[in-house]
Amino acid sequence: MVPDPSNKEPYLLIEAGHGRRRFLKDLWSYRELFLFLSWRDILVRYKQAVLGIAWSVLRPLLTIAVFSLVFGRLAKLPSPGVPYPLLVFAAMLPWQFFAGALVDSSNSLLGSTHLISKIYFPRLIIPVSSVMVHLLDFLISLALLLGLAAWYKCLPDARVLFLPLFLLLALLLVMGCGFWFSALNVKYRDFRYIVPFIVQLGLYVSPVGFSSAVIPGRWRLLYALNPLAGIIDGFRWSLLRGQAAIYWPGLWLSLLLVGLVFFSGLAYFRRTERHFADVI
Repeated sequence: MVPDPSNKEPYLLIEAGHGRRRFLKDLWSYRELFLFLSWRDILVRYKQAVLGIAWSVLRPLLTIAVFSLVFGRLAKLPSPGVPYPLLVFAAMLPWQFFAGALVDSSNSLLGSTHLISKIYFPRLIIPVSSVMVHLLDFLISLALLLGLAAWYKCLPDARVLFLPLFLLLALLLVMGCGFWFSALNVKYRDFRYIVPFIVQLGLYVSPVGFSSAVIPGRWRLLYALNPLAGIIDGFRWSLLRGQAAIYWPGLWLSLLLVGLVFFSGLAYFRRTERHFADVI
């Protein structure tokens, strides 16, 4: 339909075949929808919850207690120069952010079928907004970690300024995975059962309850094929005064893998989103 030139009201013109060229402009045009969906997810997450925000505090504390007992006391795994609870907590920050955001973003499209099937908007907004809500949990856990570090008299030094860079890596990784799994979930509903298994397995293959330094040197680079290993090492390095050293070849490999996952996931999502309304 050709717009009326006499009409001075703002309008959105949808043209076939112009989606890729106008993609970034469309995202900016729908920024208010993005903020609304993010705020909606926050309200849904905490409204009428018995524990509410307290759950964001209890969950990492309970996990740290279990890991400290099993790996710290019973297995007696080494903790390089820092209290073992701090070693675990610094790793729980990126891990819990990744795990929670991955599950929610993977199911986000299926949870918004009423929107996708009725109106037009950039579908990418849905998985990204579901990831953003977990930043609130991250900030709550970070404040708790700083309080625990003050208790142990081990507050971070200037290296903490690099923490946003490692958080950005975790954000790009989970968004890339979210793009892949949310798009695959629309076509293949079995993926809703695969993602929880991946999250459960990832907790044990990532250096959350132990330092990655316990991995033998000849296996370190192979172990770094898990991009979370480099991200967790970066979090520990920036929060624990450098006591947990960074394995630099592994970090560079993590950077490469994060970029690969993010851009490939974005490309696959953009290629398949035109069919979401038809098959969802």
